[in-house]
Amino acid sequence: MSTVLVFGHKNPDTDTITSALAYAELKKKLGMDAEAVRLGEVNGETQYALDHFRVKAPRLIESVTGEAEEVILVDHNEFQQSADGIEDVRILEVIDHHRIANFQTADPLYYRAEPVGCTATILLKLYKEHGVEIAADMAGLMLSAIISDSLLFKSPTCTDEDIKAAKELAEIAGVDVEEYGLEMLKAGADLSQKTIEELISLDAKEFAMGDYRVEIAQVNTVDANDVLNRKAEVEAAIANTVAAKNLDLFVFAITNILTNDSEAIVVGPKPELFEQAFNVTLQNGLATLPGVVSRKKQIVPFLTEAATK
Repeated sequence: MSTVLVFGHKNPDTDTITSALAYAELKKKLGMDAEAVRLGEVNGETQYALDHFRVKAPRLIESVTGEAEEVILVDHNEFQQSADGIEDVRILEVIDHHRIANFQTADPLYYRAEPVGCTATILLKLYKEHGVEIAADMAGLMLSAIISDSLLFKSPTCTDEDIKAAKELAEIAGVDVEEYGLEMLKAGADLSQKTIEELISLDAKEFAMGDYRVEIAQVNTVDANDVLNRKAEVEAAIANTVAAKNLDLFVFAITNILTNDSEAIVVGPKPELFEQAFNVTLQNGLATLPGVVSRKKQIVPFLTEAATK
């Protein structure tokens, strides 16, 4: 039987990369020939986690065509966020914590989706259910995913289950959650060496919302001006993306991990969707979103509602 590839979404974040590694490791211990791969470049935050726990990043693929016949998806399910050629392979499993949309398969599959803040929280349960011990390096990577997705437990997506899982994983990994977590988030918030193209694609996801195609990108920072000072360049690059992908709207959220607020740069032919969703008036394509840190819970649902009215 050929190798089963395990991967998360395009423009991978820490949960995507580490969950692919941790779940591939579990499947191998259960007898499957599984390999974790990635669909994009590793960001600074994720690289910090990989370096800290001395784990090599998964190899990069651009398409599953010719790479595998069977795959497992983690941290996503929507096909536009997945690998090129995903429609032509058999999806064996999905382990996810997002909405379910634009997803169908020809065969039955194992599908595990739970309303928690991070895929890694579900993976901890799966390790326990199968009676498999978690190695310290994998525990550290899973902890990193929870810290990332929950912004060190400050995000509204964070649940009691995520906090409990993080504490358990931290003990296995032998790290202090607060100390390690803050250093990891700071590593991801350093945007000084990023190109404009990298900024808008580091953590970008495309969504189908009613009849509209919307892309939402997000970066974390400790000073939004690091990005806003380059606003004209950012808008120009986003406009190119909107044209190339025929998008109706592109929202670029700049999230301050110290104040837990976001600034949104909005580009595209349907800016009124954003204004309706958040009851704001854009000023030169910019809006402040107080208390908004989560794309999944605080941006996507409101845009979806506005787009489907």
